Amino acid sequence: MTAQPQAHPLISADELEALLRDEPRPAVLDVRWTLGDPDGRKHFAARRIPGSVYVDLDTELAAEATPGAGRHPLPDADSLQAAARRWGVSSDAGVVVLDDNGGLAAARAWWLLRWAGVTDVRVLDGGLRAWEAEGYPVDDESVPVHEPAEGDVVLRPGQLPTLDADEAAELARTGLLLDARAGERYRGEVEPVDPRAGHIPGAISAPTSENLTSDGAFRPAEELRARFAEYGVGEAADASSLGVYCGSGVTAAHQVLALNVAGIDAALYPGSWSQWSGDPERPAATGAERG
Repeated sequence: MTAQPQAHPLISADELEALLRDEPRPAVLDVRWTLGDPDGRKHFAARRIPGSVYVDLDTELAAEATPGAGRHPLPDADSLQAAARRWGVSSDAGVVVLDDNGGLAAARAWWLLRWAGVTDVRVLDGGLRAWEAEGYPVDDESVPVHEPAEGDVVLRPGQLPTLDADEAAELARTGLLLDARAGERYRGEVEPVDPRAGHIPGAISAPTSENLTSDGAFRPAEELRARFAEYGVGEAADASSLGVYCGSGVTAAHQVLALNVAGIDAALYPGSWSQWSGDPERPAATGAERG
């Protein structure tokens, strides 16, 4: 099954610049976040697209972490809708999300808003680096941060497929479950943040870093299709036979995005390894082989 007929998931810097000169302007959401760096808001204030709004991944794109739900559980509908309106997301305009790390954080916002029923949401391909490379302006600390007007978007969560732990275990046995983490974490050689090392038995290692070119942009659709075909993902794959997880459901969204670019739907396991490894009853596999 091919991806649903929504807005193309990626937008170029040139396309975004043109949209910002027209009305209604899209909400531009900057999800500056990397694991272990708590200063995303400071990075945003120092260098940002004019009119963009900072979105905090830990507190606005996730509920509070718990051992039973993982490090980045999905937020509840009311909290997410209140946040989206605070960001200026409205029913009559699209949304563009970005970061400065290859879309690895922005993809979480893309997936979450799509899951919540927003159809016109796109990721700035290449992120802030691509915007600056085209010579477009950026604001710094000398310019007050943009305060958007309250949006009116109405969210309808549940519009994209998800997996719970039991469904992820079953899909690893009967279909394809891709592990989007770095290979050394999949193999169990290191585990910097979660309770145990290893991977879900039956899952296949497919690091998100391979979705990108050297400049942090997504590889072309045909290259992504060829990449996923190497893991056994055929053109007939869909969310009933293909799923993705990572450490806490963040980089897994990047994998779902890359699959979407390639024209393929996949389900996301939001709890991911942080939830799975926190349950001592769940088995953990190690090594390079699927097992």
